[in-house]
Parts: sequence; C-alpha cells; structure tokens
Amino acid sequence: EFRRVLFRSGNNVVVSCGASILGDCIIGDNVIIGAGCVVVKSVPANSTIIGNPAVIVKKEGINTYELL
Repeated sequence: EFRRVLFRSGNNVVVSCGASILGDCIIGDNVIIGAGCVVVKSVPANSTIIGNPAVIVKKEGINTYELL
C-alpha cells in the first residue's frame, strides 16, 4: 500500500543541490537548506540547516546548533 506524502514550503525557501526532503514536513518562510542535507522533520521559519541528519545552524539570525 502506498501512502501519499507531501511537504509544504513557505516563501523564499532555498534548497541547494543534492538536498532531500523526506516525509510529511513543513518548511517555514526564509529557510536555507544546505547541499546534501536530509530533512525528515519540519523546519522553523528564518533558519539555515545543513548536514545529515539535519542540524539548525542559524535561527532568527542567531548562530546556534540544534538537531532537527
């Protein structure tokens, strides 16, 4: 049985080459997803994420390091 899975993205979203968005997740406004990043959970607005697994490295303009 196949299940339909969609993701929703906000405005001004940049997805770099090789990035994968898996599962049912929401990408907020003004998000940058780095190259090769694997996203499996929702991403808050105004953030930058990189890596596998995805890590938030900038949120609301402040440098941080949070597992997604």
